Amino acid sequence: MDSVTDASAEPPQAPRSAEKTIRLIATDLDGTLLRDDKTVSSRTIAALAAAERAGIEVFFVTGRPARWMDVVSDHVHGHGLAICANGAAVVDLHHGRRIVEISPLERPAALAVVHALRAAAPGTSFAVERTGGINYEPEYPPFQLDPAAVIAPAEKLLAELSPEHSRSPLEQEGAGAEVPPASEDIGADQPVLKLLAHHPDLDPDAFLELARARAGAHASFTRSSPTALLEISGPGVSKAGTLARCCAQRGIGPDQVVAFGDMPNDLEMLAWAGTSYAMANAHPDVLAATALHTHGNNEDGVAAVIERILDGR
Repeated sequence: MDSVTDASAEPPQAPRSAEKTIRLIATDLDGTLLRDDKTVSSRTIAALAAAERAGIEVFFVTGRPARWMDVVSDHVHGHGLAICANGAAVVDLHHGRRIVEISPLERPAALAVVHALRAAAPGTSFAVERTGGINYEPEYPPFQLDPAAVIAPAEKLLAELSPEHSRSPLEQEGAGAEVPPASEDIGADQPVLKLLAHHPDLDPDAFLELARARAGAHASFTRSSPTALLEISGPGVSKAGTLARCCAQRGIGPDQVVAFGDMPNDLEMLAWAGTSYAMANAHPDVLAATALHTHGNNEDGVAAVIERILDGR
């Protein structure tokens, strides 16, 4: 295995045949492009700009929602598109982080996941990430406080708006339901991009394996947090799938893509791209699955590889 684990060493050079054909760089953000303080170093900013000047497109491919893309919005040139929410959304960073394409998690599937995980892992709490923001259950840890969030049981957060105009007051009064009709304040008219599931005690990888075994028929499961926090998308939705579709629209093949990542939600993307690098700080599964390794996120590992690619042109 050709790898770099020492931050003082140079990252391996990509195969020269790949260097001649690289047309797109796909990079994760947290733990990869961003330093631990969530900043982009001046070296990395310069490398990204140099790549785009050389005609290489840059895609940020992240689990983050569109509203958290301010950390890199100023560092995208060219087309300005990013893949967010683990592939569930394509976002235009040049126009106010506008979502231009979605692959939603349908409500029945999300509810099936909630019911399955409540039974398989008591103590699991949920958050619902819609196109307009996030809402969560009372027990869900407020990792990112959102003053506009609605706090309610997942079943209510996943409820649909009641078509009140299609029912008479008498019908409404007599209609019984275990879950009350959703209201506009929970964004029930907005597509669900991700369901998040958190467990306070389980090992993160064990939780992921359990969830896939019990509810994998309903959705796609992955993780990118050091805690037992699962990210749940529609069936077949992944960073890799959306990246492949965006590349195909541009006539770019996987052998013309260099990808960077550090966590399990990057594995499919790293396997799809013709040339892939795991960060030195990556999850053990990512390090094991990826032949090429570069420096850690705090040592500008992505920039180091981009510089080598450009030097080889």
